[in-house]
Amino acid sequence: MRPEERRKVRPAPDRGRVKAERRGRFSEYVAALYLLLKGYRIVAMRYRSRGGEVDIIARRGAVIALVEVKARGSAGTAVDAVGFSSQQRIRSAGDHWLSRQRDAAALSVRCDIVAIVPGRWPKHFMDAF
Repeated sequence: MRPEERRKVRPAPDRGRVKAERRGRFSEYVAALYLLLKGYRIVAMRYRSRGGEVDIIARRGAVIALVEVKARGSAGTAVDAVGFSSQQRIRSAGDHWLSRQRDAAALSVRCDIVAIVPGRWPKHFMDAF
């Protein structure tokens, strides 16, 4: 085999990491469905910018909700899991998204958390930070 034909072999991803990623994506879809049932329109999911990432950007009227989704054993630990640096990254990505909207001046923005707890309805904490 010639050197240019060799492919770099990557190690298999950690099973725990793959499982956590799958659980996170599922939780985001559950949260999006819950927000739809509450009358929100999902504008973006997993929005990424240089400054950070927002799990869900939802709109209801003139209010934009930057939603962080956390799947935990209890709703309280889910809220506590969003630290200051996470809040900064969510706000940064939200500001980037908002700067690209034509009607940005007419919109008000808030940061929410949706806690996904096994066996219970999602819990929506509006204006959490």
